[in-house]
Order: sequence, then C-alpha cells, then structure tokens
Amino acid sequence: MIELTGIPEITTDRLRLRGPKPSDFDAMADFLASPRAQYIGGPVSRVLAWRSFGHLVGHWLLRGYSMFILADKTSDAALGMAGPWFPEGWPEPELGWSIWSAEAEGKGLAQEAALAARRFAYGPLGWKTAISLIAENNLRSQALAQRLGCTRDGDFTHETFGASQIWRHPSPESLA
Repeated sequence: MIELTGIPEITTDRLRLRGPKPSDFDAMADFLASPRAQYIGGPVSRVLAWRSFGHLVGHWLLRGYSMFILADKTSDAALGMAGPWFPEGWPEPELGWSIWSAEAEGKGLAQEAALAARRFAYGPLGWKTAISLIAENNLRSQALAQRLGCTRDGDFTHETFGASQIWRHPSPESLA
C-alpha cells in the first residue's frame, strides 16, 4: 500500500484532523449505507461507498487538499470528515463536514472541525472565500452554518445530488 504523504494534521481539543487511512473505510461505508447519509447522496451500497472513499483520497492528490478525517484524539477512531472540497461540478470551493458516528452527533464536533478546517483553508491554502453546500432539508447543518457565521447566498442544483443551499462563510478579513 502507498501512504499519502504531506497531508497536514490539525489537532483540536478533542479531534485530530488527519489524512484518510484504509482502516477508515468501514466507518465511512457504514455511514453511507445508513439513512443518516440522506443529505450527501446516500444511502449507497458498499461498492459506491468505495468510490466515495477513493474520491476523498484522490482529491488530496489532484487538488493538494481534501476533507480531513475527524479522528478521536484518544482512540483515533474515524468519526466523520470535514475540510476544504472542490470537486468537478461544484460552483466554488467549499468547506464541508459530516459526522459518521451517530454517537458523536450533537457534541459540537462538527463545529470544532469546521472551524479548524476554515482556518486551514484561509491560512495555508490562501482561500479568500468559501461556501458550504447544504441540502434544503438538512436543518442541523444549516444551524451549524449559522453558528459559523455563514449567510445564505443562493441556491445550487448539482446534476447528481440535486438542490442545495449555498451558505457563504465570513471572509478571512472579517474573522481577523
């Protein structure tokens, strides 16, 4: 197996945001097979989850950045993903997040990770703006976007994932 190198690691109070490992696939596949993945194109089969995992890994190689795996700081268990994202078909660079583990939901981990990912995008990546695409009925992610200081900035329809709302993050200057 070839290890991805050069992926930064970010540590927060409770998380390690790190590159993906083969051992993370099962947690992602379980999440993507569940109804909880309804807002990001799921549920899907294990075969399609493998494609999504490859997309996550490949994004690091093709763009030089991607979603980080949210790993528990103590156990290294994969709890979700968050980070910069700009695949083909997206209207502009995005900061995305998802919590894979039902037990990890509602504890502020997505917000902790999204704030760290935004600092990374605005710092080392040099982004001047970022959006988050959120499904119209995903009220929890919309509430998180509001807590992050985002404002509604239109709508977007993806050819595969359908309608979503565009939430604009505050500029780097406004956060300084």
